[in-house]
Amino acid sequence: MMRRLSTHSESFDQELNDLLSFSEDDQTAIEKTVISILKEVRIEGDDAVIRHTNQFDRLTARTIADLQITADQLNEARKQLPLEQLEALENAAMRVRSYHERQMRESGCKSWEYTEPDGTVLGQQIGPLDRVGIYVPGGKAAYPSSVLMNAIPAKVAGVGELVMVVPTPDGLHNPLVLAAAAIAGVDRVFTIGGAQAIGALAYGTKSIPAVDKIVGPGNAFVACAKRRVFGTVGIDMIAGPSEILVICDGKTPPDWVAMDLFSQAEHDELAQSILLCPNAEYLDEVVQSIDRLIEKMPRKDIIRTSLKNRGAMILVDSMEQACHISNQIAPEHLEISAENPRQWLNHIRHAGAIFLGKFTSESLGDYCAGPNHVLPTSRTARFSSPLGVYDFIKRSSLIEVSEEGAQSLGQIASVLANGEGLQAHAMAAQMRLK
Repeated sequence: MMRRLSTHSESFDQELNDLLSFSEDDQTAIEKTVISILKEVRIEGDDAVIRHTNQFDRLTARTIADLQITADQLNEARKQLPLEQLEALENAAMRVRSYHERQMRESGCKSWEYTEPDGTVLGQQIGPLDRVGIYVPGGKAAYPSSVLMNAIPAKVAGVGELVMVVPTPDGLHNPLVLAAAAIAGVDRVFTIGGAQAIGALAYGTKSIPAVDKIVGPGNAFVACAKRRVFGTVGIDMIAGPSEILVICDGKTPPDWVAMDLFSQAEHDELAQSILLCPNAEYLDEVVQSIDRLIEKMPRKDIIRTSLKNRGAMILVDSMEQACHISNQIAPEHLEISAENPRQWLNHIRHAGAIFLGKFTSESLGDYCAGPNHVLPTSRTARFSSPLGVYDFIKRSSLIEVSEEGAQSLGQIASVLANGEGLQAHAMAAQMRLK
């Protein structure tokens, strides 16, 4: 079912590149549709949002009020949840909140300043964004965990208002998603999705407030719309298909590894699951586990397509080589499933999240470990990071120059400004010289 690669093959580099290359469908039609929808939302506001929502989600809304979930409805959804689900959501929320509160303290998210000997004060003022929009998928599947992961760090950072949008095809509301919004402290919820939701959040309408930043994953139309509105608002990232890479020393039960590969493959047919191991016999055992376990999976058809088209098992010479290849791939999720996982941690440079040890399944990170599950995909872990409280704050530089400081800084600035041919800059500094 999964292709088998070996670093011993002369064509391995090309085979790896082919595996990682992602040929998206022709984006021309998507771009054309998104540009049109965004333009209509910008010009027509609520009317365009209602029209496109009714069209795509098969609804009959007449006003935005028909597409809004009240605080009472959110709390009612929370009350009506089965106790087991409610406790799971609340426990997950508690752990996510605790982690991000610690992140807030440890990640330089507080204002600071210092005073130089001449009395000049320099520093940074740090504060939260005023309003953030959260996009929550609601098409093929519903993701209450995404509500927690996007909303809680924003609340911890101190964001003033959270506006959530979630599509509800055929008017079906997912109670877990609504309960998660109540638990996470979301302020306003609109049942809209697609490019029209992104446009409404970016430009604002009579009934939907414009936000400062949009976070959260979505389909190809949502991703395209986020690209188009970037600059008008901030965005978190452009999320691609989900990925997992497992580096295993061959000592983890093969059923566990097979299920970890399934855990990403079941997202959709474009998800990618890769296993790296220096033990060929162990790879055979994992294949046997896959063949035996897949028939028990409700989403077996999706898993099978994903593993066949985008999955791979790679035989490597050593764990060191596995780490080297992992850095080339820069996966969204990286499991180091080994007896001594920290032995290999310093070899890893690029990964969205690193799961250490055979008991740390990636699924725990998705739901309740605490760190954020919104992670860079498509090799962007080479230069970007998981969503965190730092994505919901902004920094302003503080400069308070003393009279004494203006004498030395004014000389430096005037010389450089004259060198650049900007005489007004130079004179502004010189006027303050004694």
